[in-house]
Amino acid sequence: MKTYNIAVMPGDGTGPEVILEGIKVIESVAARRNFKMEWTNFDFGGERYKKTGEILPDSAIDELGKFDAIYLGAIGHPEVKPGILEKGILLKLRFALDQYINLRPVKLYPGVETPLKDKGPDEIDFVVVRENTEGLYCGAGGFLKKGTPDEVAIQESINSRKGVERCLRFAYKYCRDRNKNKQLTLCGKTNVLTYAFDLWERTFNELAPEYPDISTNYAHVDATCMWMVKNPEWFDVIVTDNMFGDIITDLGAMIQGGMGVAAGGNINPEGVSMFEPIGGSAPKYTGQNVINPMAAICAGQMMIEMLGEKEAAQDVEKAVVEVISKEMKSLSAGRMGMSTTEVGDRVAAHVAG
Repeated sequence: MKTYNIAVMPGDGTGPEVILEGIKVIESVAARRNFKMEWTNFDFGGERYKKTGEILPDSAIDELGKFDAIYLGAIGHPEVKPGILEKGILLKLRFALDQYINLRPVKLYPGVETPLKDKGPDEIDFVVVRENTEGLYCGAGGFLKKGTPDEVAIQESINSRKGVERCLRFAYKYCRDRNKNKQLTLCGKTNVLTYAFDLWERTFNELAPEYPDISTNYAHVDATCMWMVKNPEWFDVIVTDNMFGDIITDLGAMIQGGMGVAAGGNINPEGVSMFEPIGGSAPKYTGQNVINPMAAICAGQMMIEMLGEKEAAQDVEKAVVEVISKEMKSLSAGRMGMSTTEVGDRVAAHVAG
C-alpha cells in the first residue's frame, strides 16, 4: 500500500475547520483506492506568532521540504498586521521550496450560480498557470526619503529567462495533458511593459514549435479580464506572470461561483508542492461550524491528483459535484443548509460509495 507523508498547516481563523473536512474526505477516498496518508501537523500562523514572535524558522522549511506535499488551511490573523504572516509564511515557503507554479483551475460546477449571464459549466472551465516566484513579488526595491514630502517608493519586477521558460514549459505540458481545446493563451501587457513581456512573448513563441499540437495566442491582461467575463469559453489554459496571475485568478474565482469552491496549488514539479483554498481565513466565522469547506476539499483533490492518485481525485470531484448540485442550498457561509462538518460528511460518504 502506497503511503504519502503530508505536512498539515491548518493556519488561522477557519483554516483548521476546513482542513479537517478535507482530511476527512481524503481519508475516505484513500480507503477506497487502497493508499494511505500520514499527516503531520504544524502550528505556524497568527496564534503562534502572537505567543512566540516566531513566524517560520529556517529549520521548519528544511523539515517541510522532506514531505510529499503540504496541505494548508489559511493564513491571516485579525490581530496581526497584514503582510507579516503572508510574507513570512506563504511567500517564504513558495520561494524557499521553489514552488514556481501557482495552478488555479477555474471550473463552474453544475448547480453553482455564476454572475455571468447565460454562462454555465460548458463555458467556464479553464486553468490559469501563474508564475509564482518572480515578478513584482520578489521584494526587490526600496524607499528613498521615506516619510518626507519627497518620498520615492520603488518596486521592481524581476523576470529571468530561466523562470519564464520553466513556467511556460509547464503551461505547454499542462495544456497538452489537459487535452481539452489544447489552446494556450499568454496573458501580458506587451504594449506598456516592453521589457518584461518582450521576454515572456519571445520565449513563448520560441517554445511553440516544440509543442506543435498546442495552438497559441496572446491577450493583454485588460482584454483577458474582459473576455473572462464576456466569453470565458474562449480560454483553455492561460499562462501569465505573478502579478497579473494574482489578479485574474480572483476574477476567475468569482465567475466559478465564489471563494467557497476556489482552490489552488503552489507547485514545484520536481519537489514539494503546497495546496490550499484561496478564500482566506474568514476569522469572523471561526468556531461557528458554518464556513464552506469545499475549497479545502478541492485543494485536497488537487493534492492527491498531483501525487499520482488520479482515480481518487476523480472520485472526490464527482462527490463534490453531487453534494453541491443536489444537497447544498448555497456556497455561502451560514447559508449552505448544512454545517461545515456535515458538508465534509456528505462528500466523504459519496466518495466511500
